[in-house]
Amino acid sequence: MASYKLPLKRLSLGVQEFTYHLGKDFFNDIEPLEVRGGNVDAVVSVDRKSDDIYQIEMTLKGEITIPCDRCLDDMQWAVDTSYDLSVKEGDEYDDSVDNVLTIPSHWRELDLEPLLRDTVLLTIPIKHVHPEGGCNAQMLERLSQHMAADEPLRSGREDTGSYNLGDDPRWEALRKLKDNN
Repeated sequence: MASYKLPLKRLSLGVQEFTYHLGKDFFNDIEPLEVRGGNVDAVVSVDRKSDDIYQIEMTLKGEITIPCDRCLDDMQWAVDTSYDLSVKEGDEYDDSVDNVLTIPSHWRELDLEPLLRDTVLLTIPIKHVHPEGGCNAQMLERLSQHMAADEPLRSGREDTGSYNLGDDPRWEALRKLKDNN
């Protein structure tokens, strides 16, 4: 597997650029398997300001393969993002401040893998589905069959989407809460 370690202590003052390719091997290690593959190029620009301060800019462009929420087939998702990070040396590791990372002064290098991974993962929307008409037709047919099989359960729902509590006395406490709101 490729190394994503940035040799901080060996960098000279000024700007230096590093390129990485995030391919199948990179994405195979991501848990859960939200990303099933990808082809993303990352350009990392490091500006060493002093002996213990670094400004890092990561630019990522490419495509990742993710599952469609509707049909579960693979779909392509474009990645085009950047992330800026200030890195400074301190007594201990601290990432509690947005866009500022404090690393122990004895560290010789910075592992970019988690930063690259998180930057890619943050590009994935909460709901990701194929464009209209792009889903697997067989899977959509199966889903509609299951939805039809669930129809007796659905008939107990009101138009508001809440369940009809019926005459079951076990639901009395919940009915009182509902009526109070």
